[in-house]
This record gives sequence, structure tokens and C-alpha cells, in this order.
Amino acid sequence: MSETIDFDKVHEMAGKVMHDVAGAVSLMMAYMGDQAGVFAAMDGEGPMTLEQLVGKTGMEPKYLREWLGSVSAAGYVDFDAENETFELPPEKALIFTREGQPACMQGFIQAVVAQFEMHEKAVDVFKTGKGRPWSDHSNCLFCGTDRFFRPGYAANLVSTWLPALDGVTDKLEAGAKVADIGCGYGSSTVLMAREYPNSTFVGIDFHEPSIIEARKQAQEAGLTNVSFEVATAQDFPGDGFDFACIFDALHDMGDPVGAARHIREAMKPDGTFMVVEPMAGDTMAENMHPMGQIFYGFSCMGCVPASLAQDVGLGLGAQAGQKRLAAVLNEAGFSHVRRATETPTNMVLEATV
Repeated sequence: MSETIDFDKVHEMAGKVMHDVAGAVSLMMAYMGDQAGVFAAMDGEGPMTLEQLVGKTGMEPKYLREWLGSVSAAGYVDFDAENETFELPPEKALIFTREGQPACMQGFIQAVVAQFEMHEKAVDVFKTGKGRPWSDHSNCLFCGTDRFFRPGYAANLVSTWLPALDGVTDKLEAGAKVADIGCGYGSSTVLMAREYPNSTFVGIDFHEPSIIEARKQAQEAGLTNVSFEVATAQDFPGDGFDFACIFDALHDMGDPVGAARHIREAMKPDGTFMVVEPMAGDTMAENMHPMGQIFYGFSCMGCVPASLAQDVGLGLGAQAGQKRLAAVLNEAGFSHVRRATETPTNMVLEATV
């Protein structure tokens, strides 16, 4: 069968791939600049020559020159060709080096690098259809995931998400019993525990290294109303919870219905379950944009493999959408599910009996 090649389309696609390759290289350069402290050294300094930056960082100028060329060509750093100076203006510093700011993208970049670090395992899982436990990833992924989500939680959780729920903040202020399931490094748990000292919080995660890190965070914050336990969402101990929440983790679970059912059984009859999930439409067609591209990719490499490594292995994926998530919660016994609020990257669902 003969075929006719439209070389205009070939050139168009080749140009796109070249653009994507440039982006991949730029992310690696951004990660290196973060880890080596170069962005931090440039922040607030105004235009700098190569020699000035070498003087401040003590780095090898031959390496630094190539790095500056790459990040300048990418537009990550401003380059003044006439004076041969390089500048990281405050708008770009927010993205590349100011830790804890909602605009900082280094956590996202770190998570991408972590996937490339273990690319052989990712390919093997993809080819064979096997599951891959969350623990079977580079530690860089756990750090990067927390680093990316933490600023968003800090910016939205207390100020917007919790107040959007029916009566939850009143309970938290008076003194409530709270479970944060799939808490990872405990950033969300610590934020709530600090804001609501009259309530008691328990963070739960099946990944012991993450729980160890969460306990460190709570200790450093000097909090006495929070604890962390290693357990799964299907079998964590305790009952009588006024409020339960899961942040960006329900879709990773092998048996999200079983997890939600156990959460419902552990809550008081008038309790509230908050489910924060990546923003997604209910059909693939609705997710054909850069954010969908990113979330589908991470889902293929991390979320679905984690689910398939567990019992049931439902494999919801990071772009499940509200309709599918609501069906899971309904099956678990939550008869009322509504979208309480949202951000460009997350939807916040409120589930009650």
C-alpha cells in the first residue's frame, strides 16, 4: 500500500518535537540551577556578568557559561547582549527560586527529573502492564511532589478550601477529630493543625519514609495536636472523625471505593469528607491542553502503576474527572457529592452521607 507524505505536516511536527526537546533540556538546566543554588545567587542582584556570578557562587566558569547560555535561550534568565549580563528578575525568581511561593515550579520540575532518573523501570512497567508500588520510585519524586503541592495548599487550604465546605470550619475552631489520609510528608496536616489548635489531627500514609518526614515537620513546627501513623486508607485505626480529607491521592489507590467506604465508616454520621483531586473534565476531549498533557503523563508513570500494584487495581488515573470520582464516592456510601470550589490545578469535592 503506497502512502502520500505531506511534508508540511512532517516539518510542523518536527518543529514541535524540537520545541519539546528544548523544553526537556531547559527543565534539566532549571533543576541544576536550583540544586546548585545559582538561581538563588542571582535573585535580587540585578544584571550580573559571568565573572560576577562566578565570584558569588565559586563555580567553574566554563560550566556556568554554558548553563547561562541555555537558560537565557530558554527565556528563564534575561540576557543583555550589549553588556553581556544576565538577570533573574523578580517575576522569574518567583518561579525558579523563591521556595514556598505558589508560583514556584521547582517541585514540578523535580518530579519530572525523578521520572527520568528511573526511566528503565517506567518503560518496563509500561510494556508489561505490571504495577509499581509508590515506594519503588526515586526519593526525588517524593520530595518533588511535596514541594510542588505544598505552596498550593498553603495558599488555598485554610483560606479557601475549608471555608467552602458546609460547617467544617466551625467544627475545627470548636475542636474536631480529623483524619488526613494519604498525607505524604504531612504538609497539609501540619497546615491545618497549626490553624486549628483546638482540633486533633492524625495523618495517615502507607509509605513509612513519608511518615517519618511528616513527624519531623510536626516536631519542627512545635505542634502537639497532630500525630502520624503508617496505615492504608482501607484499614487505618480510629473512629468518630468529624472531618476526613484526601489530597491528590484517591486516584492513586488500588481500591478507592474500599478506601472511601472505610473512611465513611470511621466518620461520625454528620461528618464531612473532602477530596482534593487534579482538575479534569469528564472526557478525554476536555483535557486536551497542557495541564491535561502533564497530568496524563504523570498518571501513566506514577499514579496508575501505584494503583495496579495494590489490591483491586482500579487505576482511576489523575484525570478521572468529577463524574467518575462522584461515582466512586456514591458507591462507597456518600450520597451527596458536590464541587465546593476549585483552582486551575485542583477540584475540591465535598462528600457527605
